Amino acid sequence: MLIKLLRAKIHHATVTQTQANYHGSITIDSDLMDACGLMGNEAVVVADCENGNRFETYIIVGKAGSGIIGINGAAARLSEVGHRVIIMSFAMLTPEEAEHHESRVVIADKSNRPAERVVHATRTAPPAEPVGQRRSF
Repeated sequence: MLIKLLRAKIHHATVTQTQANYHGSITIDSDLMDACGLMGNEAVVVADCENGNRFETYIIVGKAGSGIIGINGAAARLSEVGHRVIIMSFAMLTPEEAEHHESRVVIADKSNRPAERVVHATRTAPPAEPVGQRRSF
């Protein structure tokens, strides 16, 4: 069995450009990508915080320090310049891998630079107790 867990996330980046007449993808400043471990061509889910739209695409590496968050292709119609977005990557892990997994989150500032880095450890549930057994807390 595999479990889908958050691997990396950029939180509240600001869209700086949209290009509908492009072949698809999201362009992300490589400094933001490096800060949370995202890779070029990696599949991501993007959530627009202003209108609730969500879409899946892949990453094109943007120039370091440029602050670019560019929504390209058909997805450009789902967001606008100035909107805040959350960019998420997921991994499929075995339960054993999940016990040691950590997701890396970067919170972007208003210029799309890494403002804060957070690492979230995955907590796994304790083993199930036999039916009918009570436990005091």
